[in-house]
Amino acid sequence: MRKLVLYIAMSLDGYIAAPGDDLGFLGKVEKEGEDYGYADFIEQVDTVIVGRRTYNWVIQHVPDFIHADKETYIITRTPQESIGNIHFYTGDIGELVTKLQAKEGKTIFCDGGAEVVHQLLQRSLIDEFVISVIPVFVGEGIRLFKDGRPGTDLKLISSKSFETGLVQLHYERSNK
Repeated sequence: MRKLVLYIAMSLDGYIAAPGDDLGFLGKVEKEGEDYGYADFIEQVDTVIVGRRTYNWVIQHVPDFIHADKETYIITRTPQESIGNIHFYTGDIGELVTKLQAKEGKTIFCDGGAEVVHQLLQRSLIDEFVISVIPVFVGEGIRLFKDGRPGTDLKLISSKSFETGLVQLHYERSNK
């Protein structure tokens, strides 16, 4: 069965965005030639799940949608026609993941946002977590993990620290 992996960055105090969906704090760890393993990870991916707000932010700030070459599902409440490989999904996220995992393919990548992560956690659908911790306190904004999720045991696969102060943690869900 295909794995669903959350691969995301957050501040040390647990935020994926500052107020106003500001992701500026991510720039604190930008370093030429360093992608923190992203290129290797994304080669293993053929399907992406992302929330509508995250998608909107990306298309407003990046010239080309970064995942346009992957089968992508934008989780939204507003029906919209597909654009190439980009599908706007309004149904139950659990049903979507079950359908995707039953198909042959590579890793399924959850690229945020917090509401999508919360829905996936409530259904125990995330198999692995790759979380890059940025050495900054944001103070307020959008937390990666909302209250109201079930308890979950995780097993550490690896941890790696970088010159920039970023620490990347890789866990798998141990109660599969």
